[in-house]
Amino acid sequence: MATRLPEAPKVGMVSLGCPKNLVDSERILTKLRSDGYAMSADYAGADVVLVNTCGFLDSAKEESLEAIGEAIAENGRVIVTGCMGKEAEVIRARFPNVLAVTGAHQYEEVVGAVHDAAPMPPNAFLNLVPEGGLKLTPRHYSYLKISEGCNHRCSFCIIPALRGDLVSRRPDAILREAEKLVEAGTQELLVISQDTSAYGVDIRKEPRMWKGAEVVPHMTDLARELGKIAPWVRLHYVYPYPHVDQVIPLRAEGLILPYLDIPFQHAAPSVLRTMRRPANEAKVLERLRNWRSIAPDITIRSTFVVGFPGETEEDFQYLLDWLDEAQLDRVGAFRFEPVEGAAANDLPGAVPEEVKEERYARIMEKTAAISAAKLQAKIGRTLEVIIDEVDGDGANARSQADAPEIDGTVFLRDAGHLKQGDIVKVALEDADEHDLYGAPLA
Repeated sequence: MATRLPEAPKVGMVSLGCPKNLVDSERILTKLRSDGYAMSADYAGADVVLVNTCGFLDSAKEESLEAIGEAIAENGRVIVTGCMGKEAEVIRARFPNVLAVTGAHQYEEVVGAVHDAAPMPPNAFLNLVPEGGLKLTPRHYSYLKISEGCNHRCSFCIIPALRGDLVSRRPDAILREAEKLVEAGTQELLVISQDTSAYGVDIRKEPRMWKGAEVVPHMTDLARELGKIAPWVRLHYVYPYPHVDQVIPLRAEGLILPYLDIPFQHAAPSVLRTMRRPANEAKVLERLRNWRSIAPDITIRSTFVVGFPGETEEDFQYLLDWLDEAQLDRVGAFRFEPVEGAAANDLPGAVPEEVKEERYARIMEKTAAISAAKLQAKIGRTLEVIIDEVDGDGANARSQADAPEIDGTVFLRDAGHLKQGDIVKVALEDADEHDLYGAPLA
């Protein structure tokens, strides 16, 4: 006689914010799935809904509150976690019916709240989870978080208040996770943290054994080992400290992608000082020239804030002139937005909103022109790309210069025979301001 298994409770998830939050969501879902819970793709089928919030900007907080409200309206049984969990009183004042509120990367607390809200019937046959864990990204790329928190105290940022000081993961634990991800189909590892270049400063004297050799918890050593595991390794959120120079030869050797995501935020010395940026004395332009001499194809992406308190027209023009010289490949810009609890809110010299908009338009025009010229120079070249999506006879891909969702796309024709996750050579035929067009080589 067949045994009828009890039906597992279903959990829905709304994940907001940055890739670091996405990794938290994946870890929570992996733990819940290993406990036997099923996943629901919609509100109606869920016994409880998790909302993983973002609290970095006031606009992000409002988006999180709207998501909580929608989940309550559509389902009614809601657990809140993530960065905005630090403001539990705000959440409960607006939504007194939420079942629980937990903070960022408080995995045990949020999983415990799910167990309380939707108890799991005991049955060993339900406790199944894929070896690589559950993922919210496509199978062929994965975010790999190497640390939590941040030691910097930038005046516009409240991340240390939300996530605490830097806490680095053991290098052997990171490498073990990377191996599992690659064994499960990952082709590209995207290394993330609040400050990837600071990895290991808290555990520098604690090397770990990996494959019969010691691995020092340092960005360079970790990157070298990751490059032996995955076909593509991409580093995000790197500050331009002098020791980053040691990583550039790894790009030349093909161990990691020739790509660096460096959040410069500004270039004018006076603005960097009021921002309290840790790299405000670095000779960044000289460092960029040196990096390009070692790895000529290196791609530098960055983000900048316009309209920071006290930013003058001279400061902004300094930034535009700096961009002309720096020739960054990928750039995002943001208008300054006060965040509750940030020191920058008390700075004098607030920039009017209309001036922020005008400066934002100018920096985007400047960086789009630089990007267009750089992409035009690639026409006629052959590049290696990874396939993100195949649709009929065409495909959407990314080059080594393109991180998913934030950079450009390589649109391919005559690519219907390829599949997601393939890494292939393509001939480039055309370009616009942000994207490339081409065809796979025979």
